[in-house]
Amino acid sequence: MVAMKEMRRRSRKKTAVLGVLLLISVLYYFYPFEFLLTSFTKSPPKQLSWQVERLISKESWAEQGDYLPLNVSYQLLAGMPSTQQKFLTIGMSSVKRKKGSYLVPTLQSLFSQSSPEERSSMVVVVLIADFDVYWVTSTVREINSTFASELDRGQLLVIHVFQKWYPPLTGLKRNYNDAPDRVSFRSKQNVDYSFLIHYSAGLGQYYLQLEDDVFSAQNFLTTIRKHIEEQNAKKGTWAMLEFSALGYIGKLYKSSDLPLLARFLFLFYQEMPCDWLMSHFRQLMAQRETILFKPSLFQHMGTFSSFQGTYNKLKDKNFEEGLYTNPSAEVYSNISTYQKYFPKLAWDPGEGFFWGRSPERGDHLTVVFLQPVVVTGILVETGSGGKDLLDYGQVELGQDVVTAAIKSCKTFQSLGAFMNGRFEMREVDKLRGSASSCLRILVTAGQKDWVMIRKIRITTKSSAS
Repeated sequence: MVAMKEMRRRSRKKTAVLGVLLLISVLYYFYPFEFLLTSFTKSPPKQLSWQVERLISKESWAEQGDYLPLNVSYQLLAGMPSTQQKFLTIGMSSVKRKKGSYLVPTLQSLFSQSSPEERSSMVVVVLIADFDVYWVTSTVREINSTFASELDRGQLLVIHVFQKWYPPLTGLKRNYNDAPDRVSFRSKQNVDYSFLIHYSAGLGQYYLQLEDDVFSAQNFLTTIRKHIEEQNAKKGTWAMLEFSALGYIGKLYKSSDLPLLARFLFLFYQEMPCDWLMSHFRQLMAQRETILFKPSLFQHMGTFSSFQGTYNKLKDKNFEEGLYTNPSAEVYSNISTYQKYFPKLAWDPGEGFFWGRSPERGDHLTVVFLQPVVVTGILVETGSGGKDLLDYGQVELGQDVVTAAIKSCKTFQSLGAFMNGRFEMREVDKLRGSASSCLRILVTAGQKDWVMIRKIRITTKSSAS
């Protein structure tokens, strides 16, 4: 009797195990990606309800009335959305590349080039836009291990959209005589950006579009905030500010416009590449001309394209990584200025430069800081194409501002001479730890050639900390 009960118990157990295995097989057959992704991730992805659990931009009429709904559902793979709106949302999508991956270095650059205050004002949203479950899970694990603190603080979110939510990606219109695989690639990219932007609406006051293979300038968020304030103070409207001239890198939008932009990219996803579509969107939003700020805040780092792994040497010539640290200052020079190439143009951000006629010994360009600063690094570049270099000169720091015909400092200490028209020095504070009130470029020998000072860039202890 006991033996029969034991046999029945084993039979029921065996039947239950077979039933579970059958159920798993059915689930895998019908939902292979969803099943594997849930099984292999550190914890099961949370299915997000678009209407309920996302911070929706209430400024958009499309969202207020739920007009033109996008039929898409998201999975949150890492991080947790903040309940409070940030100043800036940074979005990027990432797919598996045939050669290497730049996603982690891109994220590291964004966070390392930002101060703690800047990081608390932004959230980075990464759409893992690939359908290879093993690559997705390994990428999420790497992000979890590398950016644990940013995920915990709500500064980084990783999301995914299953393939079933995508429109057709093959057999599409071959506009511009593109090859079918190229059409599929750029069309999917448009949908990726549409879903990413759709999700991001409301997370921040402004939205910045990046790609997953860039590195950023120091304190880029502070510079973006400054340019937004300046642009908002001007008459007229704007729809897109550009902080890079390349592709879909560094394009900034108002959060209230994101619902329309997401639908625009989705509706015309198979017509043309995303950077062409965004130009049309800008014009439709009544901004006729581009508003491009230079130097650029973001540089393309990728060597191999995400499309077929082809070699890509695209670089933004206007990028300067450490540009935006110069403190407020007045700039003077007794070198005869040519036309409107004034001395301060060498100090201010942008493409401007100072251009002066043949300098004589003792001539100078002097920068007088509005507030004394502890200088940690200095870079001065002169000339262009090997011409108009400063042949003989030195860089000095001064103290105790005096006002005569022009402002200057009472005493100066030389830091070193120009070499081939260039001066660069790091760890200046180890040589001169006290605060300085002036920086002077002193001509030590006259020259017949004119002089062009293209760039004066400094770092200070407060901005470097």
